[in-house]
Amino acid sequence: MVLPRNSIGIALGPDDGQTADDLLIAADLALYAVKAGGRGTHKFYDRSMSKEFNDRRQIEMDLREAIERNELELHYQPIINLRRKVITGFEALARWRHPARGVVPPATFIPLAEDSGLILPLGDWVLAEACRRAAQWPNDLKIAVNLSPVQFSDPKLLSTIERILAETGLAPNRLELEITERIFMDSGEITLTTLRRMKQLGICISMDDFGTGYSSLSYLRSFPFDKIKVDRVFVSDLAGGTEHIVIVQAVVNIANALGMTATAEGVETDDQRQILAGLGCDEAQGYFFSCPVPIENVPEILAKWAAKKTLAA
Repeated sequence: MVLPRNSIGIALGPDDGQTADDLLIAADLALYAVKAGGRGTHKFYDRSMSKEFNDRRQIEMDLREAIERNELELHYQPIINLRRKVITGFEALARWRHPARGVVPPATFIPLAEDSGLILPLGDWVLAEACRRAAQWPNDLKIAVNLSPVQFSDPKLLSTIERILAETGLAPNRLELEITERIFMDSGEITLTTLRRMKQLGICISMDDFGTGYSSLSYLRSFPFDKIKVDRVFVSDLAGGTEHIVIVQAVVNIANALGMTATAEGVETDDQRQILAGLGCDEAQGYFFSCPVPIENVPEILAKWAAKKTLAA
């Protein structure tokens, strides 16, 4: 058994504070820095943490306003069937262009949204917007949307998904929800019940970042996923002939044996594409095929791949 490690923030007097209240505030800021950096460790208070906290709080306030004003947008990255060389769908990815800070990376504002609870309104908007757009595409295209552990703790999640599907007219089998094994950490049985109800609706369920956690295989025994996504860390080093080839082959074999689709993320070169195809990987996405694009560029990408298919025929 792997026991969870606690996060600890440490403040020492008198340098970090003259009073008990000052030391508690400093320790809280150090703990906040631990959690922002990945949890499960400890940090001593540093004066720079006060500035970082204030900056983070300002970004949180700005993000709250951006969500309320509908100022975020979705970009769409195509997912390619490696055998048929056609687009099978798109993954919807949130983007935020701040009026003063410029483009705020998702790695900055998504964790902040999770910590502050803003991921709930943000996630609802992403799901609704992605389904609304996908409903206008050809019926053979799916739309993939990421769900965070915080969203899974929302008792209204299932009713929200059902409402959005009804309002947008998107067929449930065209919606693919991507989760990571973090969702199972706190309430595995509740999560499994929710996932089974989603499957009953006809929604496709994908395990994202497969192989990066210690329990991925055990979850495959507990729940029949439709898709396994091979994490980009295993794809990036494929051309070097490293042990990552063995890992990817193992993941593909597991997916095939369990009747699941294997999709590789982060494909950036033609060598990676060829190796993945040779290993029997079903799908791939990454900058080699296309970066995530605004909605207005989706028709151009579809037309480009349709032309490729015609020429190949």
